[in-house]
Amino acid sequence: MELIVLWDIDHTLIENAGVSKEIYAAAFSALSGHEPMEPARTEGRTDRLIMRDMFVREELPVPDWHSIETALAQAGEARLEELRRRGAALPGVHEALKAASAQSGWVSSVLTGNIAANARVKLSAFGLDSLLDLPVGAYGADAELRPHLVAVARERAQRLRGVPADVPTVLVGDTSRDVEAALTTGSGILAVASGIHSPEDLTAAGAADVLPDLSDTKRVLGILESFAGP
Repeated sequence: MELIVLWDIDHTLIENAGVSKEIYAAAFSALSGHEPMEPARTEGRTDRLIMRDMFVREELPVPDWHSIETALAQAGEARLEELRRRGAALPGVHEALKAASAQSGWVSSVLTGNIAANARVKLSAFGLDSLLDLPVGAYGADAELRPHLVAVARERAQRLRGVPADVPTVLVGDTSRDVEAALTTGSGILAVASGIHSPEDLTAAGAADVLPDLSDTKRVLGILESFAGP
């Protein structure tokens, strides 16, 4: 059985304990010269949209993307130890990622609104980076809208790992935007209510499979297997 599994990071694999919003604030301050009036609005959006929104809300010119990405990467790297101290991998995550990576024919990577550098920071803080095929992943610099990241990851899986174009894809995430990205791209979705969205929210968004978290490895693997192709 073949399958592409794409995991969200924040509130799906890890709890960032507010460090994520501190990274956005630090990047904004580095580029604007002052602290933001309001915290970043994340809600499953990409870094491109999150940072642009911060400047637009304060009626400031939006810097070029290269400058924004550089500021984000520097802010993320500077907070690695703080994230490790305050945050945590969520229940069952190590076991679920190990189980997925051990499946023959599966490619297990990430689909995240974070830029690649900060995705790696967040995963490496808790020893998760080695359990994922990160070059295949799709990141916040790759597109503005989350559904568009699915095509990016699929193309990379085909190009870098020789995965056939018709291999199914399943997303694992904690927000309604994860559900939307899956449903609008013909992907499967395993929703986890480990973030701000309740099981009822995720079901209403269209997710048929909803778990409280990833702690039941056997059940997680069983749901993922149900999406796999022959």
